[in-house]
Amino acid sequence: MDKKHDVHIIGGGLAGSEAAWQLARRGYRVRLSEMRGSGEMTPAHQTDGLAELVCSNSFRSDDAQSNAVGLLHQEMRELGSLIMSAAEVAKVPAGSALAVDRDLFSEIVTNKLKNISNIEIVRERIDEISSDVPTIIATGPLTATNLAHNIMAKTGEDRLAFFDAIAPIVYHDSIDMDVAWYASRWDKGEGKDYINCPMDEAQYRAFHQGLMDSEKTEFKEWEANTPYFEGCMPIEVMASRGLDTLRFGPMKPVGLDNPKTGRWMHAVVQLRQDNKLGSLWNMVGFQTKMKHAAQVELFRTIPGLERAEFARLGGLHRNTFIRSPILLDRQLRLKTAPHIRFAGQITGCEGYVESSAIGLMAGIMLAAEFTGSEVPQPPATTALGALLGHITGDAHADDYQPMNVNFGLFAPLEENCHKKQRKAAITARARTDLAQWIKAHKIAA
Repeated sequence: MDKKHDVHIIGGGLAGSEAAWQLARRGYRVRLSEMRGSGEMTPAHQTDGLAELVCSNSFRSDDAQSNAVGLLHQEMRELGSLIMSAAEVAKVPAGSALAVDRDLFSEIVTNKLKNISNIEIVRERIDEISSDVPTIIATGPLTATNLAHNIMAKTGEDRLAFFDAIAPIVYHDSIDMDVAWYASRWDKGEGKDYINCPMDEAQYRAFHQGLMDSEKTEFKEWEANTPYFEGCMPIEVMASRGLDTLRFGPMKPVGLDNPKTGRWMHAVVQLRQDNKLGSLWNMVGFQTKMKHAAQVELFRTIPGLERAEFARLGGLHRNTFIRSPILLDRQLRLKTAPHIRFAGQITGCEGYVESSAIGLMAGIMLAAEFTGSEVPQPPATTALGALLGHITGDAHADDYQPMNVNFGLFAPLEENCHKKQRKAAITARARTDLAQWIKAHKIAA
């Protein structure tokens, strides 16, 4: 890279485009490298437009009063987000959701960035990261092979591309603790490490049959040869190996006394705390490629989960992300090479909006660094702060998995309120705290 640029951004998706916008609007010279248009294409993209939406034309709910992603929309608008302003122009009727005309959306973002004199958009494939130029890597879930190898060398990781088999996550307050109970196997640990949902033989057999009969998502052709992450196997694949396979695997009851009977059950579904706040619980071993509606229907047959609300449903798809809680600092910088920042889905956030939000924050943080100062993360009471907290330290690092923004990531409310009023209270607090953060750190939109 030549000396006429202050920063190099690799990847022209939503995160890279947003980061470029935030830096350029603050006067910094950006080289934005995008592989598409250089004669190369990813297996999923169809055009060379910046910020192309390849999976969905919906940004999900736009309700900032009772939905975490809607609140994230609003916070991004407060910070002058390019992605949100383009979505507003390109939106199509979708009720309370924000859906866009995908082609128009990409065209707006591309033209906005083309028309800023201090952004140079270069159609090129980047295979190696510079050793000294401030860089933001925003290459998304389909990072090119050579660059992925270079990232592995920089981070010390041995794999980036894998099938990301993820398990559902349940809100703690939707679990029926009159049925389920806290206990670790053989009473090891601190007693509240796991929540256990018991099954008798008839319930287990019905559940096993439900797994076998459920609708599954299909692999795309280009995903077919990608390995599972650390041998992670979908639960329905395990179930297909025999009726009792799960009872000797993730659903084994051995060492778990049901306090109501004093005996082991036929099978047990365990949930493990997924965040420091204890508001989210992961269904252990329940990574799955079942379709979402099928998951909700079947998992609510599990005793104790009849009224379960899910912060995330399970999934299986090719993905590329780093173990951000271990590798990145609170400024999204690589600890071993602080001139490198990561943004977007490669950091382990899930979803277009979340990826854009991390790109926005990477741009703002780097711009502040150029002035010799540092912008701290927004408070954990805000959508931006909660999402950044998950990425840079609050998640369990050893089994870190991508996550959409959700209220389970937010700092708990200090005052008690009725469950129906909780979301409104969280969003009201977030708006107040974000406004104070913006004012305190003089962050202009």
